[in-house]
Amino acid sequence: MTDDCIFCRIIDGDIPSRTVYEDEDVFAFLDVNPLATGHTLVIPKAHHERLDDLPEGLSSSLFDAVHALTPAIETAVNADATTIGINNGPAAGQEVPHVHVHIVPRFEGDGGGPIHAIEPDRPDPSDDELDATLVAIGEAIDR
Repeated sequence: MTDDCIFCRIIDGDIPSRTVYEDEDVFAFLDVNPLATGHTLVIPKAHHERLDDLPEGLSSSLFDAVHALTPAIETAVNADATTIGINNGPAAGQEVPHVHVHIVPRFEGDGGGPIHAIEPDRPDPSDDELDATLVAIGEAIDR
């Protein structure tokens, strides 16, 4: 926990929240600036800034909670679907430096786009570029 992290302060009870779920490792609450009714943030209780900072067991706990909460949220708000998202680092739009997963209920005709709508100027890689990227990712995994 860090004193300057708003999410850590929410977990500590210093800032009130509308808590959706809590267990030993994970805390979930309604977003106060929701993209849709039922927009929920799921966070690890331990302070970690980026997804790749999470220990393996905590990552599993976080995604187990997301897995369990998603259908419950859809049912509660009568959503047709959900968008699940993580902004992993400031360049990706992460505004609070504490890992958090957004569960955003979606509704037919809500005007929201697919995840591919995030980047309007997408690359058009050649087969050689795709192959080179595949190799680079494989090498990074093997480290």
